[in-house]
Amino acid sequence: MFRHAIHSVIHLYIMKKENDEKIPYRNRSHSGWWITSVIMRFEYYDEDKNDLKRKCKVWDNLTLIEANDRDEAYDKAIECGKVGENEAWDENTGRRGRWQFEGLGLLLPVYDNLENGAEVLWTEHEDISVEESMALVLPKLQLGCFDDNPNE
Repeated sequence: MFRHAIHSVIHLYIMKKENDEKIPYRNRSHSGWWITSVIMRFEYYDEDKNDLKRKCKVWDNLTLIEANDRDEAYDKAIECGKVGENEAWDENTGRRGRWQFEGLGLLLPVYDNLENGAEVLWTEHEDISVEESMALVLPKLQLGCFDDNPNE
């Protein structure tokens, strides 16, 4: 019985190692962290649910997930979205509705260990001019965390 249990553990380890080797490096997280985009949509109860062109409020929440592999990260990211579903109301109009989890828009490994200066997400811009590159940079007071406007 004991020998069978050891054999099973060894077999599972070998299968996991072989499966890991099939996954490209870019799709593995050596830090144990993943970044996901959880898409949440607010839906009023009195809306025409058949009108897919109606305007709505959507939050694209970038969320960190701790997981051993991409499948576990996916499952945890889905769970994060489902937990975010809840009832709410518009304070201005009093209309009631709920936050609806739409799905994931992104799931990528974080390659660096989480610490000061760790890269968690990047975007590659190919074939752009120097002028366009410079336009990507914002002055300090235009960065989101410095916008203290109470109306937004």
